[in-house]
Amino acid sequence: MEKILVLDFGGQYNQLIARRVRDQHVYAEVKPFNNFSLSQIKEGGYQGIIFTGGPNSVYDPESPHYDAGILDLGIPVLGICYGAQLLAYMTGGVVSGAENSSEYGKTLLKVKQHALFQDLPEESVCWMSHTDYISSVPEGFQILANTEKCPCAAMANDERKLYGVQFHPEVTHTAYGKQILHNFLFNICECKGDWDAMDYASQAIERYRKELAGKKVLLALSGGVDSSVAALLLHKAIGQNLICVFVDHGLLRKGEGDFVENTFRKTFGVNLIRVNAGGRFLSKLAGVTDPEKKRKIIGEEFIRVFEEEAKKIGHVQVLAQGTIYPDVIESGKGASAVIKSHHNVGGLPDVISFDELIEPLRDFFKDEVRSVGGMLGLPHELVWRQPFPGPGLAVRIIGDITGDKIKILQEADAIFREEVAKAHLEEDPNQYFAVLTNTRTVGVMGDDRTYGYTVALRAVTTDDFMTAEWTRLPFDVLERASSRITNEVADVSRVVYDISSKPPATVEWE
Repeated sequence: MEKILVLDFGGQYNQLIARRVRDQHVYAEVKPFNNFSLSQIKEGGYQGIIFTGGPNSVYDPESPHYDAGILDLGIPVLGICYGAQLLAYMTGGVVSGAENSSEYGKTLLKVKQHALFQDLPEESVCWMSHTDYISSVPEGFQILANTEKCPCAAMANDERKLYGVQFHPEVTHTAYGKQILHNFLFNICECKGDWDAMDYASQAIERYRKELAGKKVLLALSGGVDSSVAALLLHKAIGQNLICVFVDHGLLRKGEGDFVENTFRKTFGVNLIRVNAGGRFLSKLAGVTDPEKKRKIIGEEFIRVFEEEAKKIGHVQVLAQGTIYPDVIESGKGASAVIKSHHNVGGLPDVISFDELIEPLRDFFKDEVRSVGGMLGLPHELVWRQPFPGPGLAVRIIGDITGDKIKILQEADAIFREEVAKAHLEEDPNQYFAVLTNTRTVGVMGDDRTYGYTVALRAVTTDDFMTAEWTRLPFDVLERASSRITNEVADVSRVVYDISSKPPATVEWE
């Protein structure tokens, strides 16, 4: 299988680069610069290497660098943003910092004819995000592009197969970014584009059928897309030897627990154990307001419940998890900053005794997981259900968590989702949900003064979840949702709509 290495130098778009490569049916994997050796690269059989961006300055001694021997392997290299500056620095060029050379956002790019820019117009829009710039290109390189402020927006050394672009071709704001990556992959790396996520999943089923023969496998089924696809994939491989434990922590959306149980137990015949542990989780969360503490408490308690069920079952050789690629990256496994904790990565407490851990979706991005789910026969409403955080409604309730607050949010969220569905807009926002803020405001109902909670509605449109725009839902949809929530949900006196994009906000509130 042909592969592209995305060497991560701390860029926020590292996984997006890999996704864009995979969109071209070429497999890509992200590896941290500081934990992936030159010998591993030599043995990896890579068709090409991409250096990611990063927040540092290459001339800072503390900034991430790499063994210059990587440039002598004969493998084509494409540096992006910081990656381009690092490439210049490693080959004798000069990188400088100056206020009047910084560029952020959409910028007019002028390119020369070159294999990297095949089928691009002479001028187009790109996305810049830099303060430093390549002020002197290395010997043997030619300048391929420029902007008003950046004299070297792209450079190439065709003899050594080294290329750098100061802008970000992986983001949608770069008009011809997809074409540029295509040109690197197929014109320069000579890839064939024969990788397919669904073929990969089929191979995984056959592999697990052989590797797990005669072994019992335990999997925590949350009902989310990731664990659901992992469960069905393993069920197809080993049947009743897969035992799924569905821990209902009482923080699911309205009616979700029964839906999950019916889908897997009745529709697919999966060996499923449901544990109703809402009271237990609520007790552990009493008085906790910090979102990271909520996540850690829920993750730890989830493991404790899981451990107890495992003991009841008896010795099970293998633990399976629905970890996907962004979980691994966002949990700080690479050079990138930790964005939030994911309770399904980072290792297991020593008290849990399993011989083996498998993560059948560890190499997949969310859109690939959905494709695999559809191939496996999961119902559309499950494959395309709204993304839902592992800690559930705990991180959509701002402040402390009580049983009453959970019920309020479940009802408000269900109404909002119903109104979006009635308007046939389910697949327009990529994610939409309600948040119960910790703010009470004055209201009027009839002749009485009320003092109820404020519910915030959130809907975003994105193709990668690395960046997101707030969705322009029709006013009549918002009006109906607001009217129903304030009339049908007790103790809510006000509804607001979140019009923040990512960045600077995140999709979730906590």
